[in-house]
Amino acid sequence: MDGSISSGCRRASSVLALAVAICATPAHAAERAKNVILFIGDGMGVSTLTAARIFDGQRRGVDGASNQLSFEAFPDLALVRTYSADSLVTESAASASAILTGRRTLNGALGVSDKIVRDDCASLAAARVPTLAELAKQSGRSTGVVSTAAITDATPASLYAHSPSRHWQIDADLPPGAAAAGCIDIARQMLDGPKALQLDVMLGGGLSAFTSEDGAGRRLDGRDLTADWRKTGGAYVDTGSALAAVPKGTTRLLGLFAPGNMMRETTRKLLEADAPRLVDMTVKAIEILSQDRDGYFLMVEGALIDKAHHQNLAHEALNETVELSQAVAAAMAMTEPADTLIIVTADHSHGLTLNGGSRRTTIPGLLPGTEDDPALALDGKPIPILMYATGPGAPALGETRPDVSSTDLSDPDQRALATVPLGSAAHTGEDIAAYARGPGSARIRGLIDHPTVFQAMREALGLPER
Repeated sequence: MDGSISSGCRRASSVLALAVAICATPAHAAERAKNVILFIGDGMGVSTLTAARIFDGQRRGVDGASNQLSFEAFPDLALVRTYSADSLVTESAASASAILTGRRTLNGALGVSDKIVRDDCASLAAARVPTLAELAKQSGRSTGVVSTAAITDATPASLYAHSPSRHWQIDADLPPGAAAAGCIDIARQMLDGPKALQLDVMLGGGLSAFTSEDGAGRRLDGRDLTADWRKTGGAYVDTGSALAAVPKGTTRLLGLFAPGNMMRETTRKLLEADAPRLVDMTVKAIEILSQDRDGYFLMVEGALIDKAHHQNLAHEALNETVELSQAVAAAMAMTEPADTLIIVTADHSHGLTLNGGSRRTTIPGLLPGTEDDPALALDGKPIPILMYATGPGAPALGETRPDVSSTDLSDPDQRALATVPLGSAAHTGEDIAAYARGPGSARIRGLIDHPTVFQAMREALGLPER
């Protein structure tokens, strides 16, 4: 066993007792982390990781099957159960809230326990629970969030918002009763909450939630929240070039680079858009937060993995997974394993499958066929290597599946074939993976739950139990 196991674990008298001790013993002082960086690949299930590993290797001209994504070299690994308080299959708000508060909640709720009543503002007071970012701020650390989604979307919002509905992103989304009862929208919570708990760095999409119609936004209250941010001394940027030019010494930064979700990387490159990549935002966030001598907590979300999966865009989901891997690699290069815990995980999975008989051929693509696995299905049509259980790539009702023998499945805009037609592919409920390195990473072993990821981070930072 490595030196991070506590003396209590070393004294265990049996293999079973040792396993229990490892899981139950909190990090001691030698395992404490100055910093924690949490990466969440939204929708990044195990099949996505496998396919992305192959995709990445083949694109770089090496063997994809034996390739590794950056974080797959981490020393500690766990399978994570993802169910929510009210569903076998979670969604992003409930799962991210479990990771960031240690409490399971209802699907669609943010920063609250399972005492919440869906869409009921009055139930918020009794259900509100602190997030890891809030606890980290109370300990004197800096905090930040990076996402390729709107930063009012479910996963990034779970870092700072407390709401019975993930959909209350702007004031126009609030039901009349909620506003009357004192609930405020998610965007306002980012800036109007207690100053001592506010995030120091926020980078992503979602500009329309922060400005009024006069500013090309969607707010009804006429406020420009970006202007309010600047009035408090924070820097604000809205392009990739402006992000790169943020001066050294900046300690508070808001960057909003799209009205809603940011562009997928293939689109950004095609349009030569002046918008940052996930790796650019990650690097800038670490540069700013690492100025705090007391340390920091940063969450980085690769959100567009999930957005692509929902549309059965397999190529894009894999490419965005590689983008996340590159952001992790940058974080690894900028930090020391001795003082920084890095965890890479997912909120839930998606129904992507890799069909048999593919040999070591290029993905996305078609099965070439083997003696045991024919190239053609019983309907006489070729079989894609990558398929989905559900989604818009399924044949329309009453139609048979298309013959894709002449289809360019590597086209980023080409939907992969799905079985059950849905306008948006459904999440799936199987376990996801978590990878960890740094102080306290031994907590990420075996079969664990999303709240255990929270406990691992809390203990590593030496934060008190609530």
